[in-house]
Amino acid sequence: MMEQKKSYTFLEIKQKMVNYCVYQDRCHQEVAQKMHDFLLIPEAKDEILLYLMQENYLNEERFTRSYIRGKFNIKSWGRNKIRNHLKFKGVPEKLINNCFDEIDDADYEKTLKKLYESYISRQSGKAYQKKSKTIKYLMGRGFEYEEILRVAEEE
Repeated sequence: MMEQKKSYTFLEIKQKMVNYCVYQDRCHQEVAQKMHDFLLIPEAKDEILLYLMQENYLNEERFTRSYIRGKFNIKSWGRNKIRNHLKFKGVPEKLINNCFDEIDDADYEKTLKKLYESYISRQSGKAYQKKSKTIKYLMGRGFEYEEILRVAEEE
């Protein structure tokens, strides 16, 4: 039994892509991946992409900025983890660097301190073990080693 894919007209697909972008900011790669699901010729994909960009439904900088804000404010990710995830999504390095001003340095340090204190207080063992586990945990969250050490020295 072959699974039959529902076929859509060009305009229906275009509208679906508009809805996809309106729901939440997307990067080019996500939109291209979504369009891959529809059997479109390359020219049609290009035309839809162009339309989405011209009408400002698809804006890589807006996506990058909201991604950085969201992952930092909601998930408390550090710069390294955010950068790696954006690179994986095909966002250019230069754009990523330009958009990191979305994270206030004072907030970044405050979040790092809060995570450090909260995590180390839940650890058991000798002081150096607790510190080492905490550093490893925070690096996994994407914080820079130097920044973590600076916070750890203040303890």
